[in-house]
Amino acid sequence: MQQFDAIWINANIATMTDNGLPYGSIKNAVLAIKDGVIAFVGPRSDLPEFDALATPMYDTAGQWILPGLIDCHTHLIYGGSRANEFEMRLNGASYQDIAAAGGGIKATVAATRVASHEDLFVLAKDRLNALLAQGVTTVEIKSGYGLDLATEQKILEVAAELDKHHPATIQKTFLGAHALPAEYVNDSDGYIEAVCQMLPQLQQQGLVDAVDVFCEGIGFSVLQTRKVFAVATTLGLPVKAHAEQLSNLGGSALVAEFAGLSADHVEFLDEAGVAAMAKAGTVAVLLPGAFYFLRETQLPPISLLRQYKVPMAVATDLNPGTSPLCSLPLMLNMACTLFRLTPEEALLGVTRCAAQALGLEDRGSLAVGQRADFACYSISQPAELCYQLGVSQLKQLIINGKVVNHRL
Repeated sequence: MQQFDAIWINANIATMTDNGLPYGSIKNAVLAIKDGVIAFVGPRSDLPEFDALATPMYDTAGQWILPGLIDCHTHLIYGGSRANEFEMRLNGASYQDIAAAGGGIKATVAATRVASHEDLFVLAKDRLNALLAQGVTTVEIKSGYGLDLATEQKILEVAAELDKHHPATIQKTFLGAHALPAEYVNDSDGYIEAVCQMLPQLQQQGLVDAVDVFCEGIGFSVLQTRKVFAVATTLGLPVKAHAEQLSNLGGSALVAEFAGLSADHVEFLDEAGVAAMAKAGTVAVLLPGAFYFLRETQLPPISLLRQYKVPMAVATDLNPGTSPLCSLPLMLNMACTLFRLTPEEALLGVTRCAAQALGLEDRGSLAVGQRADFACYSISQPAELCYQLGVSQLKQLIINGKVVNHRL
């Protein structure tokens, strides 16, 4: 007789696996867990014998179970607000006007540098709680609003504390090469050297899971990005990049050259870059929130990504300047309406492909041996998660086999 810790019955399950059906669906199914992992998923008729009296059972009454959602690109820890800049832009101020007034990323860096660990933790926890309430179980958090060792370390320490004390799992990404700080005006090479010196120190403290660079004309060059990637690779850390958002510098191909996890934004990605990503297994992370908020017009090359079978993840890019949008369901809708993804592609983008973008092989789909991160939604079909906004459809959330909220 098989031992289970809990069983969910009478469920429709979108496994997000390749079982030949849309969404990897199994109708009228059962899911069982043991020791924080999935021990069975499939038709009730195939469920092994178990002790029904000793095993907690949840009757979903036909609700849909999906893998826990994954937000694989956020800048969730920062101080201050830039709502004033939003208003200034709408009143006609240019980017240069705002920067001259001390705005832009400089404003967020200044606010984050003076904020305490506790202040940043409280602000970030509120944002993380909002994602959790949507069914998000894993979140990547980037640094990059410190631009000096002390503040970059502070941001990553807060991320580590969130991982320790919050139900959601946190992946920590070092984005020291996010922008040029005031201390290094007209010396971007000097700042890249400083970033390369920060990285080993932060890695030794266990604060870095991956390394990111903003490879762009207003960020850092391909050569400078290569230098950071080389140090990361020496330390055994995976790499990724903000690439091809505003122009085509070849940052995505560089990520692929280093067998990197993902190239993110990619609106100006060309076929050569797509081919390189496909060969390397690098994920394209689509960020429709920034596209929307900046009123961009250049769409990512979705057809090419499909043609070359490059996995497409979808994320919030939650940040105070270009995507102050703390809603992964909103990103699902935008991915479909703005980028023309199908609902199945969009949901793969926040589950299986998002896990791949973080280098996580133990989540993102519902299969035996996978981590027991999943959510029960009161919906009639999976596409409803991409279709309707503003209504809480989440009924139950399980992370690592533990029920986080219970409304069945």
